[in-house]
Formats: sequence, structure tokens, C-alpha cells
Amino acid sequence: MTETQIHKGLAGVTVDTTSISKVNPETNSLLYRGYPVQELAANCSFEEVAWLLWHGELPSEAELKGFTTFERSHRALADNVKAAIDLLPITCHPMDVGRTAVSVLGANHPRAEDSSPEANLAKATELFAAFPAVVAYDQRRRRGLAPMGPREDLDYSANFLWMTFGEEAAPEVVDAFKVSMILYAEHSFNASTFAARVITSTLADLHSAVTGAIGALKGPLHGGANEAVMHTFEEIGIRKDEPEEDAAARAKAWMENALAQKNKVMGFGHRVYKNGDSRVPTMKAALDDMIKHYDRPEILGLYSGLETAMDEAKNIKPNLDYPSGPTYHLMGFDTEMFTPLFLASRITGWTAHIMEQTASNSLIRPLSEYDGPEERHLVASSVRK
Repeated sequence: MTETQIHKGLAGVTVDTTSISKVNPETNSLLYRGYPVQELAANCSFEEVAWLLWHGELPSEAELKGFTTFERSHRALADNVKAAIDLLPITCHPMDVGRTAVSVLGANHPRAEDSSPEANLAKATELFAAFPAVVAYDQRRRRGLAPMGPREDLDYSANFLWMTFGEEAAPEVVDAFKVSMILYAEHSFNASTFAARVITSTLADLHSAVTGAIGALKGPLHGGANEAVMHTFEEIGIRKDEPEEDAAARAKAWMENALAQKNKVMGFGHRVYKNGDSRVPTMKAALDDMIKHYDRPEILGLYSGLETAMDEAKNIKPNLDYPSGPTYHLMGFDTEMFTPLFLASRITGWTAHIMEQTASNSLIRPLSEYDGPEERHLVASSVRK
């Protein structure tokens, strides 16, 4: 009898093809439809990258104009979406709010059960447009602030910051935020994306698949590392105006102690990248810009102290979550909102995969190897009378 080979976690198993993204092993670059993501982050808007992920090519000027006009007209939340959010306690994680809001947005949609290419593209675009308002609404209600409506004269990133903070962000802040959105947008068959494709393979609707993906992203083995990075900074102690070298020394000592105790430190290492996350240099440059903009050298000290200690002890490099966490902190986002920001970005990649799965669908239904008791039968003495 041939022994079945088990691939726990589907490790090493190739389950399908995709033309959306890949990591090029020769250059260690993450590619979106063939373009290195660092080039897209330096030269494109997030709207252009969303179009690229959905359509396979960057938009023409006319296509971009039509897309942005449509997107900007779908940014406001329906009253029942806001009412559903208000019913949730502010003690719940914001990812619970995002999951609930997407369900309501799906139930609202007039083409909820239509999974045609045209309907799915419209639903993806409308979800992309509306979700920033979900994140902004939730952060403001947790702070006891009135919600801010969207503005159609601002691009996606500028409007996101406007709705969250109630003021126009400086151009360098908008650019750093845009960079983070582009870098988080897509990453092949990660856990949440695969969850979305599994759900889609049953012919469930787009919003159901996105809701399932949100559940997967909430798990700390997939999402949440950017939040954990900030909790590490807070545990070490953020001392505003502390000299960079002093903060670095404290961070290095903290990391050395954590590693000596064999504690897991989030924000380092990646299952895919063996030579360092190719997205990190671009995000680190954005963080450097924010440190300079807000004049916060102690953040750089904490960052470099932890990074140096981890490199010296384990030769493990940071992943994207490591620079993104303190970047969002400097912008003013509450720490628990960091993973919903990841979610707002990843909606583009998820929906691209949902549409790709739908276009060439096969029900995803793996086998399992049973290791329970052999067949057995009830006997009269064991049956409860």
C-alpha cells in the first residue's frame, strides 16, 4: 500500500496558475502583472495600480479618467452600513468592523448574485471606493469624533487621510500613504487570497469571498504584524525628542533580551523572501520621509536598533510590516487600525484573484488522509437507554 504524502498547510503544493503577481527569484522583486512593485510605487497612483491588477495593463489617460470619476462617486457609505458599524462595540477589533461592513455592502448591492465579469468589476471598484470610509468612520467613532464625508476633488490616498483626520494631509504624507497602499495590494496565493479563491470556487459572490478573506487576514499568522511592531515600540518606550542613538541603544538591548528568552518578534522574516523582502527599501524610504516630516528621530533609533540586533543575532531581515507600522503611527492612525489599512489595500489583489478564479473556475476541494478509528459499531450495552 502506497503511503499518502501529506503537505501540511499545502506547503510546496502548486494548486493553480495566476497572471496577477509573482516574486521574481532572479531579482527578488515582487511583480504585479510583470512590473516590479517598487517601480509602480515610485511612478504610479494607487488608482493606476488597482486598474493594472484588474485589467492586466496600466490604464490609458482616458481609462484612468473614467475610472477615477466612477470611483470618486462611490466613496460615501450608505446609512445602513454606518448603522451596522455603530451597533458594534468599540472594544471589538476594527477587523470585525471591516468584515461586517463588507457583508452589508454586499447585501446592499443590486447585482449581489451576479458574478459576470462586468458585475464583478463594478463590485470590486465600488468596494475599493467605499472601504476607506469604513476605516475612517471607525477610527473617528472610537475617538468620539463626528464622521467626515468624502471629497471628490481628492485622489484615493488624499481622500482617505482627509476622512480619517479631517484635514488635508501634506503632499509627502499623501505620497507615503500611497506607497504603502501599493506595496500591500497583492502577494499571490497567500492565506487570505487563497481563502477568497476557495470561496469563489463554490460560485459564491464577490463580497462573500472578500468577507472570508478578511477573516483569514485577521489571524496573527497572516495579518497584524504591523500592529505588533508598534506594540514592540511601545513596550520599549517611545520617548519623543529622545536622541536617535539613545533610542537605538534601548531597542538593541530589548531585542537582545527578547531573543535570549526565545520570544517571537513580529516584523522580521518572510516565508517567500529568502534574501529580504523586496518591498522594504521602498517602504523604509517612505518611513524616513515621515520621520523627517514629523521630526521624530527617536522612531528611527528604535527602528534601527531592533533591525541591527536581529541582523547580528539571526541574520533575519525585516518584512514590509516592520517599516509600515511606525509610518502609520506617525501619520496618526491608531495602532489597531493598521491591519484594516492592509485590508483596504489588499481588496484590489483579492478581487483580482476572485475575477481570475471565476473566469476559469474549478471547485477547490482537496482530499484528506483519515487517521481516526477504524469502522466500529454500536453494541446494546453501550447505547444509552
